[in-house]
Amino acid sequence: MPNSLINYQTIFAHAPIGMCVSERRVMQVCNLALTRMFGYQPTELNGQSFQVLYPTQDEFERTGARIVPIMNAKGMYSDERIMRRANGELFWCHVTGHALVPEDTHAAGIWTFEDLSEKRKASAELSPREREIAALLVEGKTSKLIGKQIGLSPRTVEMHRANLMKKFAASTSSELVHRLLGVTQAERI
Repeated sequence: MPNSLINYQTIFAHAPIGMCVSERRVMQVCNLALTRMFGYQPTELNGQSFQVLYPTQDEFERTGARIVPIMNAKGMYSDERIMRRANGELFWCHVTGHALVPEDTHAAGIWTFEDLSEKRKASAELSPREREIAALLVEGKTSKLIGKQIGLSPRTVEMHRANLMKKFAASTSSELVHRLLGVTQAERI
């Protein structure tokens, strides 16, 4: 296909995965898949802070701070976290970002969002800190690494992990991770 026939705006608008371009953590332009995923009308998220997609203001701020050293080192960031739709519903989402200004992480970026709700159910009964720790446990991080990354003692992380194990009726850390991932015992066998 000759380059003259490629319309990048159309490709962006109709890509099958949620995408946006941001400046200073404000969505400048979002594609249709992103607005549909989060339950907004086309263009409604344009000019909005990413904060509207987070369950709480605190989670928005902590995530913003957490990604800076990783993006500064790698130029990219990726995780799975619980996000919030326009109707308040919480859901697991895979988020990937690429900094367009390497020396200033939040200056401008390209972000993709993949809805994981079919694979993994979110629990509204979790506190913001439990959601944050659950997302890091899913990444395979230890309590010590989680504590270091989010500024808590490993013992405090262990307390949150214990609460998560109770809430998900998991008897081992491995079982907790499988439940957080939405994997049932039958699927693992």
